Amino acid sequence: MSPMPPSPLSVLWGKSDAGGSPNLLLQHLFDTAAVAELIWEHYLSPGTRRWLDACSAARGKHLYALLAGLHDVGKASPAFQAKVPDLARRVQDAGLSWKRLDKDSAAWHHTGAGAVILRTVLPQHNWTPQSVDWVWPLIAGHHGLVPEAEKLLVARRLGNAQGRGQEWVAAQRDLVEAVADALGVDLTDIGSLLLPSRGRQLELSGLIIMADWIASSDHFPGIDAFSQVSMDGARQRADEAWRALQLRGGWGDAPYAPALDLIASRFGRTARPLQTAGIHLAEQMTGPGLTIVEAPMGEGKTELALAAAEVLGRRFGRDGVFVGMPTQATSDPMFGRVLDWARELDSAVPVGLLHGKRMFNAQWNDLQQRVHFAGVDEFGCDDGYGLVDAGRWERPEQAPAEWFLGAKRGMLMPVVVGTIDQLLHAATRTKHVMLRHAGLAGRVVILDEIHAYDTYMSQFLLEALRWLGDAEVPVILLSATLPPEQRESLIRAYVQGATRRRTPELPQSASEARYPLITAVSVADGAARREARTAQPWRPSVPVAVDVLDEEPTDDPERLIDLLDERLRDGGCALVIRNTVGRAQKTYQALADRWGTDEVLLLHARLTVAERAARTERALDLLGPPKDSVARPHRLIVVATQLAEQSFDVDADLLVTDLAPIDLLLQRVGRLHRHDRPVSQRPERLRSAQVVVTGIKRQPHAPPAFPRGSEYVYGRYLLLRTAALVVEAADKDGWSVPLDVPALVSQGYSVETAVPIEWSDALQVAEQAWTSAEAARRAKAKAFLLSGEEQLGTPTLAGLHARATGELQDDDAVAAVVRDGPESLEVVVVRRTAGRYLTLGGRSLGPNGDASDNQLAEEVIGSTVRLPGRPEITAAAKATLTPLPGWYGNPWLQRARALVLDDTSSAVLAGTRLTYDKQLGLLTEQA
Repeated sequence: MSPMPPSPLSVLWGKSDAGGSPNLLLQHLFDTAAVAELIWEHYLSPGTRRWLDACSAARGKHLYALLAGLHDVGKASPAFQAKVPDLARRVQDAGLSWKRLDKDSAAWHHTGAGAVILRTVLPQHNWTPQSVDWVWPLIAGHHGLVPEAEKLLVARRLGNAQGRGQEWVAAQRDLVEAVADALGVDLTDIGSLLLPSRGRQLELSGLIIMADWIASSDHFPGIDAFSQVSMDGARQRADEAWRALQLRGGWGDAPYAPALDLIASRFGRTARPLQTAGIHLAEQMTGPGLTIVEAPMGEGKTELALAAAEVLGRRFGRDGVFVGMPTQATSDPMFGRVLDWARELDSAVPVGLLHGKRMFNAQWNDLQQRVHFAGVDEFGCDDGYGLVDAGRWERPEQAPAEWFLGAKRGMLMPVVVGTIDQLLHAATRTKHVMLRHAGLAGRVVILDEIHAYDTYMSQFLLEALRWLGDAEVPVILLSATLPPEQRESLIRAYVQGATRRRTPELPQSASEARYPLITAVSVADGAARREARTAQPWRPSVPVAVDVLDEEPTDDPERLIDLLDERLRDGGCALVIRNTVGRAQKTYQALADRWGTDEVLLLHARLTVAERAARTERALDLLGPPKDSVARPHRLIVVATQLAEQSFDVDADLLVTDLAPIDLLLQRVGRLHRHDRPVSQRPERLRSAQVVVTGIKRQPHAPPAFPRGSEYVYGRYLLLRTAALVVEAADKDGWSVPLDVPALVSQGYSVETAVPIEWSDALQVAEQAWTSAEAARRAKAKAFLLSGEEQLGTPTLAGLHARATGELQDDDAVAAVVRDGPESLEVVVVRRTAGRYLTLGGRSLGPNGDASDNQLAEEVIGSTVRLPGRPEITAAAKATLTPLPGWYGNPWLQRARALVLDDTSSAVLAGTRLTYDKQLGLLTEQA
C-alpha cells in the first residue's frame, strides 16, 4: 500500500531561503500574525486601536493579526510555488499539480492571487460583500501597489496560475482557516465589519506591510519541518525579534490633565497670550481637526504647536508628532527643539530626523553614537536591555530603533522632524505610500512656514490634508500670515477629507480679520465647526520705515554699496536678501571688495553642505538671540538668498531685500529688529526699523522694471502687486508690523486692490500669464496626486495605484515630483591632480578616492553641493557622474555622484563650466 501524500500545508513554501533554510508558508503567516499582535500591544496609537475595535465589534486586535497573517496567502498558487524547482516537486508530490506555466501565468503575482483567494473563501464564511470589498485591496496591495478589481479578473484566464481543481481550492481554503484557527478567530463571527474610511484603510494597509517586513527579517530563520510549525513558536520568535529590534511606539494613552500648565512644564517659561489661547482652543475642539496659527515671530508658534499637539494627541488617541519644515536647513534646528520637548513629555520616546543630510546634524549623530556605545550594533541587536513600562522595550537616549532607519520606514518613527517633502510624498500615487500613512495616522501633524509653498507644492499639501482629514488626524499649520484665499483652501481640503464630500459646507467666522489669529476647524456628524481666537501680541507693533532703492534691472550692486556705506557708517548689522544665487554672489563679491571678508558673509544653496552649515551657525551665533558669551559685531553684512526667509533666527539692524510677493517680503521683515536688546547695541541711525527694497526700478508713467531672475522666480504679476504696496509705503509712513500684516497680505493677493493707473495694462497682461501658469502647474501636479478631489467618497482602496507613478528612491527624486521646476541633483565635489583625488580641503584620497576613514568620509560627504536646475546639466550629470571606485561599500557615498574638478577647481558639464570657489560657492559660466 503506497504511503499517503503529505498534507498540502506541510509543503507549501513561503520563502526559499530564510537564513539558509526554506520557510514554510504557514509558518511565515503565523510569524507575521504574531508580529502584528506585538505591534498592536506596543506600537499602535490608542486612536488606531479604537477604530479597529469600532469596525470589528471590539475585536480589532484579532482583525489586524488575521489580515497580517493572510497577507501572503496568494503564495499558495502554482505561479508562485513553481518558482523553485526542488520545492515545486515537493508540492506536486503532495497532490497539488499544475500544467506548464506560460510567460503570462508565471508572471501572475501572489498579491493578486491572495486577493482572489479571499474573495472566494471569505464569502463562504458569510462575510458581507462590503467587508470583502474593503479587505481584499489590503492583501492585493501588500507589495506597495493596490490594483483595481478588474486586474483580478485575469485569474479566470490564468486559472492554471491561480490553481485549478479541488485540491488547490481546498488547500487555499485550509490555509486561510488555519491562520484564523491559530489566532482563535471565528471567521464567520468576524465577517460583518463596518466600513472604515479610506484614510484608515490606507493606514491598515501600511501596518500590514510593517508586520510583514519585520517577520521577513533575519530574526525569523526558516522552518522547513511541518512538525515545528506552530503559533506558539511564532509568538516566541516574534517576542525575541521585538526585543532585539527594540521597537516601540509613542507616548501611549495617558490621559491629558487640563490643569497642567504645558508651556511652563515643557518649556520652563510663562505662557504668552497667544499660546494660552491656542491651548484652550485645543482643549475645546469637538474632535480631531485642523488648526491654523498665524502670528509674527516672537509669539512662540512652535511651542504652542507642540503643546497643542500634546493636548490633541492625548484627547484623541494620538501618541506622537510629525513636524514638517520647508528645508533640511530648517529641519535641523527644529530637531533640537523637538528633542528637548519630547524629553520633558516622555524621556524615552524615540525622536527621529528625516532628511538626506541628517548625518551632519550634531545632535542626531550624538544620539546614534550613544546607542552604539550602549551596545546596540548596526543591525539593531541589543546586549540585554530589560523589559520596562508594561512590556515596552526601550532604546536609550531617545534614539529610534535601527529598523526605522531603513528605506521607506522613517515616517513610522513615533516622533519625527523632517522636510515637508516627506509629508507631500504621502500625497503621491507612489509605491508603498501606505507606509507613510501608517505612521502619520497615529500622530499629530505640525507643518511650519506654510506660506513658503507655491501653487504646485500646495496641490500635494491639499491632497495630504484631504487624506489626513479622512483619517481624523489632527493637523496644526503655522505661518507668519496667509492670504485669505489660501487659508480657505487649506480648511476646505481638510473638511473635504473629513466629510468625504467634494463641496462641503464651510462655516465662516467674522473674527478672522484680527492678528495674530488661530483658526480651528473640526468635523462631527458630517458637519464642520469653525472657531477663531486671537490674543494681544507679545510684542507691540513697531513702525518700519520703507524705502525703495531704484536699481536698473541688472546685478550691478553699485547703488547698494553707496546705500550701505551711508547707513553703516557708524557700524551695524545688515541683512541683504537677493532672489537668485547669481545675484547674491555678485553682491557679496562687491561688498567683500569694499569691506573685506571678515565683515561680509555669504549664504546660499550652492555652497557645500558643510560650508553652508558652518556659515549658518556663524550667522546665528553672531546675530541670534543675545548671549553674554558672544559680542555683537561692530559691523556685519550677511548676504543671503531666500534661505533667510525661513526659521533663520537672526536680528538685523537694517534689512535690504529684493522685491518679493508681499507675504514673503513681510517674512523677511521679520528678521529686522527681531530680538529685544539694549538700545545702545544698535547704531544711532539704525535704532528705528528700516527696510530698503531693491530689485525694482521705478519709471515715470510706466510700470516698474524688475531683474529677470526675480520675474522668473515669482512672476511679474505678484511683483507688480507688491511693488504698488511698497511704493505707497515709501511715499507715506511705512508699515506698522505686525499690525498691518493681515491687510497687506490680503491687498497683495486681492484683485480688488488698486494699482497706479499707468500700471493697469501691464498688470492685466501679467495677470493673464500668471493665471494661465498657475492652472498649468495645478494640472501638472494633478497627474501625481494620490487620489484627488474626484475620488472623494470612494469606499475602498481598490484601484488606488491604477496609474502608479513609480518609486521615489531619494530626496532628489521626491523633490522632482513634489516641488515644481526642473530637477536638480546633488553631487560630491572632489579635486584630481597628479593621478590622485583630493578633498576640497586638500586631503589625499589616493588614486581611487578612498574614504574608508570616518573623518575623511565625513569631509568628503561635507563637500556635497546642489547643481543648477538646468535640464541639460541634470541629464549630463545622470549620464556621466558616478561614485569614485573607493566609495563602493560606503553606505553614504556608494550612490553619490562625484564632480571631479581639475587644477583650476573647474569641471565642464553639458557645455557649462562649473567652478567651486571657497568664498562664493559654485559658479557657472558658458564653457
